[in-house]
Amino acid sequence: MGPALPEGAKPWLHDFARWLAGWLYRPAYRIRVHGRDRIPATGQVVLVANHSSFMEPQLIFGLVRRRSVFLVKSEIWRGVLGRLLGWLGQLPIRRGTADRAPLMAAVQFLRLGGLVGVFPEGSRGSGDMLHAEQGAAWLVRTSGAVVLPVATRGTRRPDGSGRRFRPAVDILVGTPFTVTVARGRSGLAAATEEIRGRLADLVCELDERRGRR
Repeated sequence: MGPALPEGAKPWLHDFARWLAGWLYRPAYRIRVHGRDRIPATGQVVLVANHSSFMEPQLIFGLVRRRSVFLVKSEIWRGVLGRLLGWLGQLPIRRGTADRAPLMAAVQFLRLGGLVGVFPEGSRGSGDMLHAEQGAAWLVRTSGAVVLPVATRGTRRPDGSGRRFRPAVDILVGTPFTVTVARGRSGLAAATEEIRGRLADLVCELDERRGRR
């Protein structure tokens, strides 16, 4: 169980989908999870993760063994998929804007002791965390949540490569940490850079692990 999900969510469907996501992709990928025990079982958590393909949100959703709300870009919030995401308790966010309504819904969930997932890069890219939006730092400042970094590699097919058979996907959960977010824009900017840097370091650590295999 866990805290109440955002309005319109169907808790039974959320719980079933999270269980399903934990198993659905195993036939297609060799999924290796490192540090799962670092995920706090309770309490206010802002999970931040890198983003290089559409698979990371689904894999991480299945990895987290508690109810979790993810901020999902509003561009895909249409038709049947949009309704499904709403039933799962996820929240649409418009990139590059101060989209206050979903952020406040996320804060409410956090204050009930929930976990909110954010992809600070804002869109799919290399996943190297070269930049970050300020939403995660704002959530931390408003709720007092801890930050949980999660790095993922292997979901994106390298440029120029052919179809892959069961590629290895590694997920590395980092150690939760606290961030002091000072007031004003400068405080948000400094905290955002700290979060970006900690997550980028975790991505580099995962790259080194994969390189040693």
